[in-house]
Amino acid sequence: MLGHHQSLAVLHENTLPTRSYYIPASTPLGDVVEARVLSDRAQLINGTWKFQLLAEERELPEGFFLPGSEISDLVDIQVPGTWQHQGFDAHQYTNVRYPIPVDPPHVPSANPCGIHLLDFEHTPNSDAPTTQLVFEGVDSCFYVWLNGHYVGYSQVTHATSEFEITPFLVDGVNHLVVLVYKWCDGTYLEDQDKFRTSGIIRDVYLLDRPEKVLFDYFVTTSVGLGGDARVSVRGQYRGGVVPTNLRLIDAHGDMVASGTFSPRSDGHGYTHACDLQVSDAQLWNPESPYLYTLLIETSDEVITDEVGIREVTIDGVVVAVNGRPIKLRGVNRHDSDPVTGPVVDVEHMRRDLALMKQHNINAVRTSHYPNDPRFYQLCDRHGFFVMSEADNESHGAQSRYLADSSWENIVERWNELIADNPEWTQATVDRMERSVRREKNRPSVISWSAGNEGGYGCTFEAAMAWVKGFDPTRISHYEGAFYRDGKRSYDYSSLDVHSRMYASLQEMRDYLAGGPDKPYVLCEYSHAMGNGPGDIEDYWELIRVEPALLGGFVWEWCDHAVLDGWTPEGHPRFLYGGDSGETVHDGNFCVDGLVAPDRVPHQGLLELKNVQRPVRMVGFDQALGVARLRNELDFTNLDDHLQVVWEVVRDGVVVAQGVAKLPKGIEPHTTVDVSCPVDVPDSGRCHLRLRYLLREADAFRAVGHDLGFDEAELEILDPRNQEVVALAASVAGRAPEVHEDPWHVVVSGESFRWTFSRDSGLPVGFQLEGHEVLTRPAEVNIWRAPTDNDRNIVAEWRRARYDRTHTRTYECEVDTDGAAAQISFSMSLASETVQPILRMETRWTVDATGRLRLRMDATRGEGFPYLPRLGLRFFLRSDLEQVTFVGMGPYENYVDKHRASWHGHFVTDVDALFVNYLNPQENGSRHDCDLLGIGNPDIGLSVWGGQPFSFNLSRYSQEELARASHDWELEAEEDLVLCLDHGMGGVGSNSCGPELLEKYRLDAVHHHVDFTLAPVRKG
Repeated sequence: MLGHHQSLAVLHENTLPTRSYYIPASTPLGDVVEARVLSDRAQLINGTWKFQLLAEERELPEGFFLPGSEISDLVDIQVPGTWQHQGFDAHQYTNVRYPIPVDPPHVPSANPCGIHLLDFEHTPNSDAPTTQLVFEGVDSCFYVWLNGHYVGYSQVTHATSEFEITPFLVDGVNHLVVLVYKWCDGTYLEDQDKFRTSGIIRDVYLLDRPEKVLFDYFVTTSVGLGGDARVSVRGQYRGGVVPTNLRLIDAHGDMVASGTFSPRSDGHGYTHACDLQVSDAQLWNPESPYLYTLLIETSDEVITDEVGIREVTIDGVVVAVNGRPIKLRGVNRHDSDPVTGPVVDVEHMRRDLALMKQHNINAVRTSHYPNDPRFYQLCDRHGFFVMSEADNESHGAQSRYLADSSWENIVERWNELIADNPEWTQATVDRMERSVRREKNRPSVISWSAGNEGGYGCTFEAAMAWVKGFDPTRISHYEGAFYRDGKRSYDYSSLDVHSRMYASLQEMRDYLAGGPDKPYVLCEYSHAMGNGPGDIEDYWELIRVEPALLGGFVWEWCDHAVLDGWTPEGHPRFLYGGDSGETVHDGNFCVDGLVAPDRVPHQGLLELKNVQRPVRMVGFDQALGVARLRNELDFTNLDDHLQVVWEVVRDGVVVAQGVAKLPKGIEPHTTVDVSCPVDVPDSGRCHLRLRYLLREADAFRAVGHDLGFDEAELEILDPRNQEVVALAASVAGRAPEVHEDPWHVVVSGESFRWTFSRDSGLPVGFQLEGHEVLTRPAEVNIWRAPTDNDRNIVAEWRRARYDRTHTRTYECEVDTDGAAAQISFSMSLASETVQPILRMETRWTVDATGRLRLRMDATRGEGFPYLPRLGLRFFLRSDLEQVTFVGMGPYENYVDKHRASWHGHFVTDVDALFVNYLNPQENGSRHDCDLLGIGNPDIGLSVWGGQPFSFNLSRYSQEELARASHDWELEAEEDLVLCLDHGMGGVGSNSCGPELLEKYRLDAVHHHVDFTLAPVRKG
């Protein structure tokens, strides 16, 4: 009996057939999401159980499943809950690799197992005399005993297992024993990129039901002409047929259709059916998720469900819902909580969906397993498309040892162990069926996915064929079919879409140019690891205009980490792979989400929000004052959805604003011209900004909720920032004094002194009003603390010694003629073991006020890779922490990651500029700046450039950011670190995506750097 968990011949024993999710009751229920709490026929047995963890099954006490058996060392454990998150065993995160030897279906003999015990009371119900025991998720497999009787066995971590326990149940106290194994043969199909956990991870409950019940039903909907629709319900019974009535009720509580089941077989086990005709039907879509209530009533039981009327079709290469082409603006979501791991409650799910809705996300891929059934109900209710994925990933079959380790050979042989092994067909189809059958009534689910990263072969051919036969009303998906080998021809006819992950834009263009025969979806893209992603806008520039491109799902929604307490300052200590003593792990590769583990949004989520805004300004006629807007929504007229506010911004300050009047009836995917009667200034750097505000509240967004914005630079006679023009004007005064010695050139004047090194060619000191402003010598800076998305190019950067540079000079000339002093250096940026990286002609000019101007012509050495950045690094006294800047803000932004920011005049401080990442890295840069001010109440610096620049001001050096492997390990410098960047490379998404686009690389050979630093005397 205890051998099932290593036998492909027994996947389940004594489980009831998989059915649709519902909770029966004696009367209609008011809230299907809360049904398990509200129903008088459901008894949750979550809570405190007794527990013992054993190293292997040979340590199991004899008769441990019998009532009254003595089991020593029992402790309390919470169910649902993983044992790793409750202090037992150890955490382990792996991505691709199996945590066990690759020997399917065998697992280690030293296989930890946990005894879970519960005594619960149950009172028989004469109206519902049968009782079923339901487990909604157990990792990885389990055996069940009740009152000493063996009940059954099951596996598939994220699937529901239901047992008939009426013969074993007694009136009063019942003794339940559940033995959970850490690994089973199913572990080879559950190699998802996540922390590996064990235990009873979802709700456990009892259902009391009549002897004759409607056991399963399948709701499908079709949309007719003229606003009518049909809701078709098929059913099958258990214990015998019972008269069944159906009522469909609208959102106002009015019945719109009714009927009764009559015999009608369909070949899929359903024996009865009823068609409900709905006139003037309200259709479901994510922008207007209208739901009807379906009541299925028998003499002793009522099933309450919600129905969304919608129809999914494919017209050539275009996916449509209710006849309208759609775009999936989606994310991949794991169940993940820093305290409870994969154990998440309804409020956790609701919080995730609220954040998604607030950030213009309309779709979720349940990566890589079915979610809690209530999650789908919430998606129905709040408007999300769902790609529901089967609990199937055998990625680790790719990482077995091969003598030929080339990628081509890995792909050729990936499917041999499992995907194209007939011994695994039953298990693969079983997982597909369990996913589909349980959630088949959810209108939010528009696509079934067979799993993730498992290769392709006979197992998936069978699974996908079953799906298309059972439910042709939805899109079938499996990205693993992309990986082709030469062993035989495979059947892809049951796949409806061409799916890719992390495809480059060129690969997508090639697909489109090749005469596509299927819609194209990015099931994963824009890997959101650390500082990034930086390529979302580039993807959507293509997706928006190509009908064959369905959209995609960003990888991924949340960072995965384990909360390990708090620092004395109240900062959470999050752990990732390798932090729990495990030897096989994948480090921080699980920290790759749009939100932190505690759901604090990362700035990549803000970027995604504005890229996916519901409307775009696609043109502006400045002469006429007319903006052309395109409605990016799929179902809703723009004028019904939002309000448009226009603003004119001059040198970062709003100088005019108004409300644009939208005409009526701006249908989806159409454009409209809107008047924005702007009075364009004659001078200044000016922008037109359009802000989009929600017109009507919904469950997650208030009236006036910010939906996004557009910004366009205006054509101005004098487009220079006028504050910079005033600051840069020449000033009269006595020429500064110059003192030279063999090591330094010192330029001084009234209340200031600049000191330059003859060796480095750079300032090594600056005094203002008697205060030493610089605490260390300045540097030419080409390095940044590597971001997660630099993880591939950083090896080349280090090989080129970009992280260990210093300057040296060849010549120095000092010119004291006129009203300013000029120091010129011929110099290079070099490092040990390599030739000079940059050769530079540098001119420093100091005027009578102490204003310092740098003009540097830099040439990169032949053969060196593109630069991370190019600029200057200064170390400033720590109290110069007040910051104003005119540029893009308020959020962190880069050349390829700035769509969440706008041009403005921002007042902040050094701590607010810092952006925290769990794995410290380059952060906090502000891009396209005209002017920067740094200071304290007494003194400061103003900085501007010959062209817009980027800057970063931080308490952490790039060396410290690179040293620390966790944010809570960071140690602040005694100084402030100011980086003035002539150029800063983009961040991209190359941690798991394509290389950084060339247009975002700092790849020019020649650079002209021009900065001015002006002292500010506030006294």
